[in-house]
Amino acid sequence: MRFTQYYLDCLSQASYLIADDTTKQAVVVDPRRDVAEYLADATAHGLTVVGVIDTHFHADFLAGHLELAAATGAWIGFGRRAEADFPIRKLADGERIPLGDVTLQILETPGHTPESISVLVFEHADDEVPYGVLTGDALFIGDVGRPDLLASVGVTSDELGRMLYTSIRRLMTLPDQVRVFPAHGAGSACGKNLSTERQSTIGEQRATNYACQPMSEAEFVAIVTEGQPSAPGYFLYDAIQNRRQHQVFDAAHAPSPLTLDEVVARQATGAVVIDAREPQEFAAGHLVGSVNVPADGRFAETSGTVVGAEQEIVVVAPQDREEEIVVRLARIGFDGVVGYLREPEGAFLGAPDHMARASRVTAKELDAARHRDAPPVVVDVRNTGELIAGTIPGSIHVPLAQLPNRLEEIPRDRPVVVHCAGGYRSSVAASLLRKEGWSDVSDLLGGYSAWASTVAQPVG
Repeated sequence: MRFTQYYLDCLSQASYLIADDTTKQAVVVDPRRDVAEYLADATAHGLTVVGVIDTHFHADFLAGHLELAAATGAWIGFGRRAEADFPIRKLADGERIPLGDVTLQILETPGHTPESISVLVFEHADDEVPYGVLTGDALFIGDVGRPDLLASVGVTSDELGRMLYTSIRRLMTLPDQVRVFPAHGAGSACGKNLSTERQSTIGEQRATNYACQPMSEAEFVAIVTEGQPSAPGYFLYDAIQNRRQHQVFDAAHAPSPLTLDEVVARQATGAVVIDAREPQEFAAGHLVGSVNVPADGRFAETSGTVVGAEQEIVVVAPQDREEEIVVRLARIGFDGVVGYLREPEGAFLGAPDHMARASRVTAKELDAARHRDAPPVVVDVRNTGELIAGTIPGSIHVPLAQLPNRLEEIPRDRPVVVHCAGGYRSSVAASLLRKEGWSDVSDLLGGYSAWASTVAQPVG
């Protein structure tokens, strides 16, 4: 058996290739949209990709089933409850898929979505104990899939929660030594307590995973829905697109360089400018109205939080990273990149009328400002679960994922200081507020961590 895990850090997303080295038949599970790595590995080992399985209709990324099928002629498999507008192979509970002696077996595990499945992997067809189980978004390491996403139109979170309770109990009947390979890890908004580990065992999860402990159905539903992070705005878009026959990603189609005048013209007709440089570079000088989403972080997910899925996009990228940025946007189905601004620092120097700087304040400066006659409004864009670390007194809490739909809660007639935990999301949020017309916005350098370590007695 050949078994390979591919892990994408920026989306905390795992995909898998399983093959029989005798027959050279392979299946890819939960592929991302840029499929060159799977194809290269298949070619290197003389494999034929005969099938592509998605464990469910993903919400956090656009899966690569159409791309792999177009490149290889493979069938596309989903759970039997799935409905798509392209040909799919509906996989029934208990169905076995032989690749030779290596065999896959479908296990229905609904709850994160109604059509969710897990995939048991047998190194030998007659093995009594599976080598492992690909659990999709049903069972994570340290957590279980959330049942409250908008990915499942027409099904309530309570109904999904009860389905998930049954599915987790079913997974817990597998032998302790069965390896667990989930579709996501720490940082994903598909759960609240995901581990940084990329594999585990059923026994380890039975012993350590809070959601795998003995409890009633009602207790389970309550505990797994409590404290979930806000879902980025693009999740529903991707969940729907993954059901549709959409445009296949073409990695060979490079973005076009644009002059500053062309960028400004595009912006004037509705394009959004995503500036992917670091916050300090953005603060030193950027195009008026652009949104700062630094590349060195959860770039795609964050872009999908503050930018509309079908908007035209112009990229301002760190030097020679334009193509990378386009690929990362394409992974969440954002195909509207019309070009990029080459060498932005030089372009900005020659056009001061289109330039702006961004205000950033230290924790001490913010503390002093809070005691003035006209103190700033402090906006906390962390997720709800992060507030346990403490809060800045008097701050307004609006998670970044909710900010685009809650702008009316932020006063326009007072200075605004935005903060997160460490400074990444606050630069994003502050730039979004400026783009939407707020005139006096700063972000807190170092975020709440800097406040807690600098200002005495932070209030929780």
